[in-house]
Amino acid sequence: MRPRPIVGLSADVKYIDPHRYHCVGDKYVKAVSGAADALPVLLPAVSDGIDTEEILELVDGIVLTGSYANIHPDYYGGETPDEDSPLDENRDAANLRLIPAALDHGVPIFGLCRGFQEMNVALGGTLHQKVHEQPGYDCHLEDSEQSLDAQYGPAHPVFLTAGGLLAGIAGSLEQTVNSLHGQGVDRLADGVSIEARAPDGLVEGFSVNNADAFALAVQWHPEWQPHNNPFYAATWQAFGDACRSRKESKER
Repeated sequence: MRPRPIVGLSADVKYIDPHRYHCVGDKYVKAVSGAADALPVLLPAVSDGIDTEEILELVDGIVLTGSYANIHPDYYGGETPDEDSPLDENRDAANLRLIPAALDHGVPIFGLCRGFQEMNVALGGTLHQKVHEQPGYDCHLEDSEQSLDAQYGPAHPVFLTAGGLLAGIAGSLEQTVNSLHGQGVDRLADGVSIEARAPDGLVEGFSVNNADAFALAVQWHPEWQPHNNPFYAATWQAFGDACRSRKESKER
């Protein structure tokens, strides 16, 4: 059997009484293993004691997962977070260091929801802590009282940039996606290209200019049942292909 590429999944730090755990959602594991046809491994949210170079030598790609936790605004010059804002500063420290290093090493990287926001912040962009409180923007939050299938169901269209990576993957300039986020892009980082916008104009997808490998971030959740969504599945296939290319180049 031909070994599959190894894809690192960024973990959250969660307290499950009485201990701390590093956790990755099952849906991300299954999307990497199934839709991307790669071997998923957990990347702990540790910034001390684990060298970034070790991680980048091990993996053939990185998925920055979604999370209920928000990025601490200290990392992008934002205002003090609300007391009820969930944070994960261990993950902040680990991923904001890992992202530029992965790009420098040509490791394929795919940012999803919080991972999309992390990539923007790591490259110098800023965030709205609550998009729904900003004039001119819609509410992009899910209804937590609905079933998971309803929460992750189609929510709104996104308009893809002609000639962009996502438009090439989709084979069209419009797709419908889910929407489960409170934070969103305020100032987009320099050195990236917009790949998708929501109807209210919010940036929901970007790629990194001049990256040596696949470097895409999306605000939605393509890991949710990609076997039922051709657009999500095609995006994972493109990421998996990039990881296979990375693995082959390392073996030459």
